[in-house]
Amino acid sequence: MIDTLPRRSLHLLRFVVAASGAGSLRRFMPLVPLLLLCGGCSPRPAPPTVEDSLTSGRIKIACAPEAGELIAREAAAFRALYPQATLEIREAGSRDGVGALFGAQADVAVITRELSTEERAAAVRGKLQLEGYRFARDAAVLIANRDNPVQNVAIDQVRSVYSADGAKWSELGGDERPIEVVVLPAQADLTEFMIQQVMGGEPIRSHAHYAANEAEVVAEVKRNPAALGYVSLAAVSEDVHVLRLANLTGLPYWKPDLEAIYRGDYPLTRFFSFYIRTDGPRLASGFITYVTSRDGQVLVQQQGLVPTAVPVRFVRRSPMLSTH
Repeated sequence: MIDTLPRRSLHLLRFVVAASGAGSLRRFMPLVPLLLLCGGCSPRPAPPTVEDSLTSGRIKIACAPEAGELIAREAAAFRALYPQATLEIREAGSRDGVGALFGAQADVAVITRELSTEERAAAVRGKLQLEGYRFARDAAVLIANRDNPVQNVAIDQVRSVYSADGAKWSELGGDERPIEVVVLPAQADLTEFMIQQVMGGEPIRSHAHYAANEAEVVAEVKRNPAALGYVSLAAVSEDVHVLRLANLTGLPYWKPDLEAIYRGDYPLTRFFSFYIRTDGPRLASGFITYVTSRDGQVLVQQQGLVPTAVPVRFVRRSPMLSTH
């Protein structure tokens, strides 16, 4: 549960980094004449301009799919409090979201990682000033069929499974049937995360069943007793069996519960982050302030993720298993 302490911590990453010409103006010449058809008619007054403030105005948000449902809930709660705020959300992977932010096509980028070295360098070259805020912790969770007896797996074993065809569940403490790998598309943020954290940057080479989204991964693993898949924390279902994970064979195996993820004990933990331009709309900062407030972090927890910006209290420590 989230503690009700009055103070909250806000994780800020600030650096100078966006692109020359990002806000260039296009020439526009009005060509439509104004016709007054009725001498007694007066022109309709222009709609009032909504001030750009911390609680009003309009912003565009480019949001990674894995954070989409959470950000939609946060935006709805924010608009209920501040009806003069308009938040336009569109789905974009982290790479495309950062590109939209750099090119002034979005005011907020919601991504499932930190900025990469290349992205930071591009921002510096473009003289962009950005601010980044972590607002949730997530994890890549390995799932198997509920009838699968395997409990524990290490990252080096997963790397071996993904590196070539022919791996069997018996190598992980199960039966002799071949492991059938289920993966998300190569461009998915979670696949990129797995490639970096599990494969060391090398591609997945084993024959795989590709699922369009996390719901399809869960459905396939539920159906197939030989399947091994991965999903984000919020996508985990009781229909599948969650595996405990260790950094290396022989080290402690951790269940991906909220405490292990919060403390960083679970090996495949990642952060969800906001990035904005410091010279962007003030409403972007106002929305982030709400998401990182206690009310916003309650929604993070309700979504099945782990809050980052308020104190968190756990009732018990999750158990570890050190052997198969």
